[in-house]
Amino acid sequence: MCKMIDVYTWPTPNGHKVHILLHEAEIEHRIVPINIQEGDQFKPDFLKIAPNNRMPAIVDPEGPGGEPISVFESGAILQYLGRKFDRFYPADPRARTAVDEWLFWQMGGLGPMAGQAHHFRQYAPEKVPYAIDRYTNEVNRLYGVMNTRLADHDFLAGAYSVADMACIGWVVPHERQGQDLDDFPHLKRWFEAMHDRPAVVRGLEVGKDRREQTNLRDDKDAQAILFGQKAR
Repeated sequence: MCKMIDVYTWPTPNGHKVHILLHEAEIEHRIVPINIQEGDQFKPDFLKIAPNNRMPAIVDPEGPGGEPISVFESGAILQYLGRKFDRFYPADPRARTAVDEWLFWQMGGLGPMAGQAHHFRQYAPEKVPYAIDRYTNEVNRLYGVMNTRLADHDFLAGAYSVADMACIGWVVPHERQGQDLDDFPHLKRWFEAMHDRPAVVRGLEVGKDRREQTNLRDDKDAQAILFGQKAR
């Protein structure tokens, strides 16, 4: 029997992508909540496995060579788990390259830009029109990239893969990003197809009850923890 993988996480788009893969591949795991609004990400034990003080991170007690391994950065976690369990991360070099392209596209583009749109539209203490327009428009452009790709592909890399899992959590809050999915019919079709997958729904539900207990928009202490970080 395989030992369970510990998953240090919180219900955010980056956490959800790992949750979804765990459910899709039916990987035995244990959730270890890291409440980023209370500063759990700065605790020494967590920093040993996630030096960037960001979740998610995992600890696999049966890593390469049978030795434990910790992995931080959500994209790296998807690659690690996909390779280990041979699920949703193809071995064929061309197919894997396509998955990596869209996975890195999410990590370098969709995630950061949507995150900035969220920040300036929802949490910034003062409204900065230039910043709101800048990031809202960039997310709109990125949605357009997805829409064009999905016009002739069922999923981003062709077959369903970790690339789709990486992106869905960032499209779920599209309204808060100032986007209307009706403007992107192929993206909307994909969005609905993703939600038809039970494992996606279960992955998106992980930690939802914890998140609903807090209101980041009104919690100034939590905002200071999340938005006021500097080198320590």
